[in-house]
This record gives sequence, structure tokens and C-alpha cells, in this order.
Amino acid sequence: MKKTIALTHPKLKPARLADAIKYDIKKYLNRERRKPLPAGGDYWTFDCRFGATEELAVKIFTSEINKHIDAAIEQELPQCYVEILARAGQHQPKMDDADGDDA
Repeated sequence: MKKTIALTHPKLKPARLADAIKYDIKKYLNRERRKPLPAGGDYWTFDCRFGATEELAVKIFTSEINKHIDAAIEQELPQCYVEILARAGQHQPKMDDADGDDA
């Protein structure tokens, strides 16, 4: 998902518009998580970027998307850019303690 989202609407209040944007992003994330994993993948992970424009977008965590949307509405930005790219991740095996000591 690479999308420039308008943060102003003639009929909607900013708080309701923010809720609608957050809902669309949540719906997209859930839809991507339901897709079958490719061979060698254990889970879906997401590479996210957020900014006022595509050129100014910075890398963020998925859990920070809502905070950034709220901040953009608070700053009264006319639009924001959201990029969410899904990729399959693989868990790394835990490394056992070589000594076996439970100190």
C-alpha cells in the first residue's frame, strides 16, 4: 500500500476522518495477514514509512502509524503519505546457553 491521503474533508470533522483512515489501514493489515505465507516464511512483517510527502517519509514501526496520523491532523497538514509493504519473516532460532548453567 502506497497512498497519499487527504487530511481535509468538506463534510467530515478531523477526528472522524482520522478514525476512517486508521480503520482503512487496519483493514489492509488484516487482509495482508490472512494471505498464505510463502515457503520459508513464519509470519508477515510490514515495512512502513510515513511523512507529509513521499520524499519526506521516514521509516516507522507498524505500531506507530496511529500516533503519526494523529500528529499530522494536529499539525493541520493537508495530506500525508503512508507506505506499508508486507514481507514474509522467519523467526530466528533461540541460541541455547553453551554452559547449561541456570545462574
